[in-house]
Amino acid sequence: MKHPTDPESPKLIVIVEDDPDVARIIEQVLSDFAFRTVWCRSAADLLRRLRTLAPDLCIIDLGLPDMDGLEVMQRVRAQSACGIVILTGRAHVSDRVMGLELGADDYILKPFEPRELVARVRSILRRREKDKKATSQPHEIAEFGDWRFNLGNNTLLASSGEEHLLSTSEAELLKVLVSNPNRILQREQLMGSRDLAPTDRSIDVRISRLRRKLEANPQGPAFIKTVYGAGYLFLATVNWPTEG
Repeated sequence: MKHPTDPESPKLIVIVEDDPDVARIIEQVLSDFAFRTVWCRSAADLLRRLRTLAPDLCIIDLGLPDMDGLEVMQRVRAQSACGIVILTGRAHVSDRVMGLELGADDYILKPFEPRELVARVRSILRRREKDKKATSQPHEIAEFGDWRFNLGNNTLLASSGEEHLLSTSEAELLKVLVSNPNRILQREQLMGSRDLAPTDRSIDVRISRLRRKLEANPQGPAFIKTVYGAGYLFLATVNWPTEG
């Protein structure tokens, strides 16, 4: 029985995995949930196909035969705002943290429960749908400090001309912050719909990534303040100019 994620055309998921058995499991469970899939056996295969494909999300194994998965992820992030899920058998927490630092939206460990993977994929795609709907909302631009944040296309533009294309997770986080300036927000509030385990440091990694893009001195942030024992505070005056 199919379980469509939304009434529109099925989302395209690219699976980058050199193990045929693992790839087959992922393809089958995603097909059961009405996703379209493309399987790439290597990094070279993926990068070649990205010239013509426009995936909604990529699932990237870190242990690819021809290129480290973290480097693959960086290359994908440089040319696409698609969602990225890291799939890894590496036990080291540092690998997962590094993946989030470089722009992954989520990670999942091998061996994995197929339905958990689907849940992570659907959660990321829901956030992306919210991003798209933002383009039809009256408030698409948030201005604070020397920055101009376009909520419709996830771009961050400085008055100097410096521009960043934020990942889905970075943009989602910044949207929460600019919508709630000068208020202490708990980590759980900042993570949105994702369940947060007590040991999960994903939000801290994403805060760190945003600080490096926003702050002149990330070690002494002016915008995103840590409130120890409470959460984070976005210390800024946010303006919402009317376009048109």
